[in-house]
Amino acid sequence: MKKKFFRQLSRLNKKILPSYSKRQLDLAKATKFQKAVIGWKLWVTKNAL
Repeated sequence: MKKKFFRQLSRLNKKILPSYSKRQLDLAKATKFQKAVIGWKLWVTKNAL
């Protein structure tokens, strides 16, 4: 149940949230919001696996 929820959430994140790896974002220059998005996506991905 938990994995299924996080997999669905991961798919939703992929459609809605921006991909900073495609834009080659430098983490040293990232804003707090961009870092929060990256952290959120990392946490969801970790729980989906």
